[in-house]
Amino acid sequence: MTDVHRGTPDTVVVGAGLAGLACALDLCRAGRRVVLLEESDGAGGRMRTDRRSGFLLDRGFQVFNTSYPQVRRRLNLRSLRLRPFTPGIIAHTPTGPVRLADPTRRPSPARSLVPDRALTPRDLTALAVLSARDAVLPADLLTRRADRSTAQALSRAGLSDAAIAHVLRPFLSGVFLEDRLETSARFFHLVWRSMIRGSLCLPADGIGAVPVRLAETLPDGVLRLRTPVAEVTADGVLLSDGTDVPAPTVVVATDAATAGRLLPGLSVPDGRTVTTYYHAAGSTPLSEPTLMVDSTGAVLNTCVLTEVAPTYARPGTALVSTSVLGTDRPGRADTVLRRLAELYGTDTSAWRQIAVYTVEGALPAMLPPLPLSRTTRFGPRRYVCGDHRATGSVQGALASGTRAAREVHADLQRA
Repeated sequence: MTDVHRGTPDTVVVGAGLAGLACALDLCRAGRRVVLLEESDGAGGRMRTDRRSGFLLDRGFQVFNTSYPQVRRRLNLRSLRLRPFTPGIIAHTPTGPVRLADPTRRPSPARSLVPDRALTPRDLTALAVLSARDAVLPADLLTRRADRSTAQALSRAGLSDAAIAHVLRPFLSGVFLEDRLETSARFFHLVWRSMIRGSLCLPADGIGAVPVRLAETLPDGVLRLRTPVAEVTADGVLLSDGTDVPAPTVVVATDAATAGRLLPGLSVPDGRTVTTYYHAAGSTPLSEPTLMVDSTGAVLNTCVLTEVAPTYARPGTALVSTSVLGTDRPGRADTVLRRLAELYGTDTSAWRQIAVYTVEGALPAMLPPLPLSRTTRFGPRRYVCGDHRATGSVQGALASGTRAAREVHADLQRA
C-alpha cells in the first residue's frame, strides 16, 4: 500500500498482534486514517520468532493451519514457504507407542494403526465417524449444537475411556493447553474439522513470518513500534511516556489481561500458560516430521523441528521443541530431558538447552457454552478484539479483528 493515511487519525488500534493487524488493514482499505500502536519491537503479539545463534525459535511451540478461511483470504501461502508436519501423531501410551494418522493422506503410516489396548476396533470406528461428520458438515451446523465439554463430546461419540485418556487427551491437551478436556466441544469440532481439511505446517522463516507478511501490507506510517499505551482516555490514548494520541475511536487489540486493564469493566477469560523448551542435538532422534504426545503428562508434546523445516537450525544440528503446561519451575528442565530420553529412546545427556519460553495467557480458557464470536463494541467509540473475544486460534484472532473493523466502519458511517 502507499502512504495515504497521514494526518490526525480517526482510529487508534492498540496492539499489533493478528487481531490488531487485521483490524488496521481493513480500516485502512476502507479509507480510514489509522495508527497502530505496538509496545514491543515487532508485530505479531504472541506469534513471534527469535533468531539466536543460528536457530529460529518461535516464542512457544506453534503450528500454522492452512484451512482457516481468514488465512486463505489474507495471506499468500506460497510466500511463507510452508513445511508440513506428518498428518498424524505418535502417542506414547502405557502399552507402547500408537500412531494415529489420516489414512486418506498418508496410507503407509496408517497401516501401523491397528487395534490394541489404547485404540480398540470400536474406538477406530467411532473416531472415523466423528472425523467424517466434522469434515463434511457445514461449520455453522457444527457450531449450532448444544455445547458441552470436549471430554463429554468424545464419550458421547463412542470413544472408550482408554482411547481418550491415552491418545486423545494427550494430543488435545497440547491444542487447548489444559489437560481436563473441559474446553468447549464447539471449539473442538471446529479445530478437528480444520485439521482434517487442512495441513499443519511451519513457515520456513518461523511462525513469526505470518504477522510479518500482514504488517508488510500496511501503509507507511501506520505501524508504530516501541509505543506502549498506558491508558485509554476520553480523547484517545495516553502513551507511557506521557504523550497523548488523540482519536475519536479506539480499538484495544491486546491480550486479554492488558485489555482488561485498559478497559476497566471488561470481562476477560482466564488464560492458559505453557512453557516450551528448545534443545539442540547432534543428530535427529526421530527421522520424520511428526508430533509426539505423552500420556503420562510429563510433557504435552515434542517434535524435531528441523525434520519439519530444516531452516530452523544450521545443517548438522537437530532442533527439538518440547512443551509442558504451566511455568518453568525449578528442576522441571531436568525432568523434561529425562522424559525425552524415554520418548525418543535415545541418550539426551549431550543435548544442549538453547532457550526456554514461558507464555502466560498463551490461549484463553474456552469453557462451554462458548460464544464463537462476540461483538467488539465495548462503549461509545471504544472497541475490543482478539482471540479472547472469539476462539483461541489464528482464525479466531483474525476474525475478531475483521469484525472490529467492520463494526468501527459501520459506526463511523452512521455518525
